Amino acid sequence: MSFIPFLETENQMQGLGGSGLLSLVPLLGLFVIMYIFIIRPQSKKQKETQKMINSLKKGDNVITIGGIHGTVSSVKDNTIIVKVDENTKIEFNRTAIATVQKSEAELAEEAAKAAEAKEAKKAKKEKKADRE
Repeated sequence: MSFIPFLETENQMQGLGGSGLLSLVPLLGLFVIMYIFIIRPQSKKQKETQKMINSLKKGDNVITIGGIHGTVSSVKDNTIIVKVDENTKIEFNRTAIATVQKSEAELAEEAAKAAEAKEAKKAKKEKKADRE
């Protein structure tokens, strides 16, 4: 007997089989939805962050979770020394790094690659238009 009798249907009260499995379907659906919208994106983001932290090297411009901007001076196993000013260096845990800023050279390189891709796409469209 249930403590919440108004949730039971007549079939469940009479003891007809098969309804137990059917009552698990919404619960399983809820877990699938939670996995797709919550767990999977979070694990992807965590992997990207771990990859970023593992790829830190000397000379990278970083921002810590506390908002401190600096340049990586040296890298140790679990810590990173960040040069904040000419004579100021601070040691942080690797996990304290929020983002790695791209240098101007890297940004220019990415812009050049994007421009090349755009030109190639445009040339491909023109070639296709000429064939027709």
